[in-house]
Amino acid sequence: MPESEPPVRLSFELSLFADYHQFYLQDEPASGDLSRSWDAEAMTRLLAVAPDVIGVRTARNMIVPVTVKILDSSPPEDFTFWDQVVEASINISSGRVVIAGCTDYFPDAMRIPVEPGIYRVRIYYGGLASISEDGLEGEDHYQVVLWPEKYSAPKILKKWSSR
Repeated sequence: MPESEPPVRLSFELSLFADYHQFYLQDEPASGDLSRSWDAEAMTRLLAVAPDVIGVRTARNMIVPVTVKILDSSPPEDFTFWDQVVEASINISSGRVVIAGCTDYFPDAMRIPVEPGIYRVRIYYGGLASISEDGLEGEDHYQVVLWPEKYSAPKILKKWSSR
């Protein structure tokens, strides 16, 4: 019997401009800098981390659909319909998660209220094979799920094998 997803506390459907092929999740006052975090390992994960900041690599440098869910506990590990799935931890000491494209105007970025603490963040990547040859069109989509959990290192749960 498949494991059921815990109840969703909050859920949001966003369209984010993934300028430079990325968008961010961060603690509101975070000053972490991802510029040196995009090493070969991060590129393989499609995920970079810095203090209190997570960078999510996208397939397109365009507006992309992103679903964000806040749960009370970890979701089931059913990755059947996803191309890649990765996880990382983030400290949200302010109680506000900010999610934005990397060139978005920060004061206008979405803020999601959560209990302060350490969260595990699972990013699901879908539709990665649908990207047009010029990289402008596609059906790529992203789901970000957060839940309270002790810190652990970033890891790939399902690796996309491109072509």
